[in-house]
Amino acid sequence: MAGSRRPPREVWVYDPAEAFRRSGKRVPLNTRQEVERRAQTLIDSTLKPRYIQPPPQKAELNYLVDISGKWRGSFFYFCSKYCSPGPRALSPFFESKFARLQYAGEERFNLAYFRHTDQWWEIAQLLSLEECLAEIEAGGLFTP
Repeated sequence: MAGSRRPPREVWVYDPAEAFRRSGKRVPLNTRQEVERRAQTLIDSTLKPRYIQPPPQKAELNYLVDISGKWRGSFFYFCSKYCSPGPRALSPFFESKFARLQYAGEERFNLAYFRHTDQWWEIAQLLSLEECLAEIEAGGLFTP
């Protein structure tokens, strides 16, 4: 056929982050403790003062009351806790995750944020802990 285009050929590309995901390696204890310690410092010194405000008078809408971090498998999550004061609230509080560090081996992490589409979106791979925390501190996509 004249003028028809062939679709591009698919090419296999090695992705070290994907290879680690499939390997099922555990996060070393000293790395877990270091991430927890550094994340808690960031939360206490920057994130809480920046984002947590006093409760509004006559609150009817959800408002942020706490920021924390926690491990689940090879993922470290930054979590925000909201108060839900409205009369139709299903629960007085709920938690939402807004940033995720995935351990990728050798003191490197993949960084993702939680999109409005209820999906994690990985924006960087194989960053150091310092680089990840600097991105989260900068705000932007990583806002509780």
